Amino acid sequence: MEIQVWTINGVPARLVWDGRRYRVNDTPTRLSPEEIFERTWHPAMTHPLPGWIGWRFQAVGPDHLALMFEVREGRESAPWQLLRAFDYDGVKASTEAHGQGRALRGRE
Repeated sequence: MEIQVWTINGVPARLVWDGRRYRVNDTPTRLSPEEIFERTWHPAMTHPLPGWIGWRFQAVGPDHLALMFEVREGRESAPWQLLRAFDYDGVKASTEAHGQGRALRGRE
């Protein structure tokens, strides 16, 4: 599942995920390298790679459903990667790294 993120001055402003458009409606918080490392950890990794930039923010879809997103800047082949997406009940919209996620069940 692909995620596309548009920024204003390097800060996320809107995105498309799972075929749906979302508008960022709060002030995004920059994720620390340690937080990104925790979300993307793999047994072969010993420390965070330098230069990753990540963000946590709330965004609202056309149905007014607000989700929290955690994303990081990727590389040329995948400019953005979804780390996590969840609603305010704690229901995870995505738990798999590298943009491979699943839609919220029972929420359309």
